[in-house]
Amino acid sequence: MEKINDVIVTGHKNPDTDSICSAIAYANLKNILNGGGYRAMRAGAVNKETEYVLKRFGFEAPELVEDVRTRVCDIELKKVSGISGELSIKEAYLKMKREEAVTLAITNNEGYLEGIISIGDIAASDMDVYDNAIVSKANTSFKNIVDTLDGKVLAGDVSGNFSSGKVFIGANTPDMMDDYLSEGDLVILGNRFESQYFAIEKGVRCIVLGSNSTVSPIIKRRAEEKGCIIISAPYDTFTIARLIDQSMPVKYFMSTNDLLTFSIDDFTNDVKETMAKNRHRYFPVIDENGKYIGQISKRSFLDMDKKKIILVDHNERNQAVNGIEYAEILEIIDHHRLGNIETINPVFFRNQPLGCTGTIIFKMYNENGVKIEPNIAGLLCSAIISDTLMFRSPTCTPDDKEAAEKLAEIAGIDIPSYAEDMFTAASDLASKTPEEIFYSDFKKFNAAGIDFGVGQITSMNGNDLASVKPAISKYMEELLEKGGIDMLVFMLTNIIDESTTLLFKGTRALEFIQAATNAVSEDGETVFVPGMVSRKKQLIPQLLAAMQK
Repeated sequence: MEKINDVIVTGHKNPDTDSICSAIAYANLKNILNGGGYRAMRAGAVNKETEYVLKRFGFEAPELVEDVRTRVCDIELKKVSGISGELSIKEAYLKMKREEAVTLAITNNEGYLEGIISIGDIAASDMDVYDNAIVSKANTSFKNIVDTLDGKVLAGDVSGNFSSGKVFIGANTPDMMDDYLSEGDLVILGNRFESQYFAIEKGVRCIVLGSNSTVSPIIKRRAEEKGCIIISAPYDTFTIARLIDQSMPVKYFMSTNDLLTFSIDDFTNDVKETMAKNRHRYFPVIDENGKYIGQISKRSFLDMDKKKIILVDHNERNQAVNGIEYAEILEIIDHHRLGNIETINPVFFRNQPLGCTGTIIFKMYNENGVKIEPNIAGLLCSAIISDTLMFRSPTCTPDDKEAAEKLAEIAGIDIPSYAEDMFTAASDLASKTPEEIFYSDFKKFNAAGIDFGVGQITSMNGNDLASVKPAISKYMEELLEKGGIDMLVFMLTNIIDESTTLLFKGTRALEFIQAATNAVSEDGETVFVPGMVSRKKQLIPQLLAAMQK
């Protein structure tokens, strides 16, 4: 997932035209005033009406943001590159010192994680091993041995591995070495011809000489004939014996089982909980393709910033994007009743009793002396037309109508004909699934301990509304069976007749709807309400009052 550094400007879940268009227009205004750093995003799918508006004025749908909790991709990773499993213990330790790391990731040629090795594992390889065959058990490459000893190859081919035999120090005479030296062993010798020759004839795999010793042509020739490698190192015998173990490959000591890794898409609050239960200090991070990219530790969270967000067209937590409680809310621009969002710090909160958030955004452009471009004007005008049902809604104010007319002039549109096209695009109900229709404009509320949701569709065709009612009714029953919500109400609003059929199901729904509308339901699940077109002003306040009595 892409890292988001900009301030996110977003509307509510199941966004309508006002929610999307106001987010785009307000992000544009903030970028003009502040030189950038604001990004319009959406918290849900774009409906058909909004699709039409965006296409009409040349905009792509904002990027979807489903959760604003910080993710691992928002943290500064410790960029410690992965190492090959063949790397020696010594080189791994030196890399840790250079990069101030206590853990290294072992990766294959494609970058996929194979294991991890910590400074503790390296210490254990030196302190806990009492086996002179450990170097061959680790299948140590001769190249590692040469590099670890800073040695020179005097004879033999070092492209292979030391895969069998033990490591000895040849401190005794050839006669005494005969008791413990075997074919395939590695022996550390001094500059003594007899011991070197004996070892070669015994069939040792490798001879290591200290103090930069050289060998005679006879020894070199015989070693080549017998396939014995001779390495000369600048150290004394004691130091060579210590360094040999450091030539072993890290793959022999790395941890491979139950590796605790994190993805760049993991949420940081989940990561912190997992880290708290684990003793390790650093943890590998993998990208979306499963490849290792870096490390994080508990310290990585110290300088982590929360996502910064501006909410438009809503101020209730259950309507906001997921994870809002983990984000830093900077501003709220809305025209609805006050909700239940809480903030840690004071915020800029502008809430006006207007028919549309777009009208507020229009005012803010004018208040700041910012010229409204035709495409932005088209978005804001569309938002007002949509939210006020072309000025038919009781929520519509003279300010809304005046703003829409000025914006239409800038955008070069005729409101009546444009509104008809826009509403027609939204009324294509036959091509939509019940789920798409139900969630095209849906909001959740809570009152009297009851969680309920209210959805709405508008159409200029009463037959279209009637045709989708059975499918919506069935879908509402399925949602209630799944649990998580107590009551559902759906508004089938006819723009031309300025009327609504309310479809309702769930806990005490019949009681509350009849009390809120002063209408009697004949079938126990629907009621017809003439003159009702507004969810915000004509249904929600009355429904909440009925539920709270």
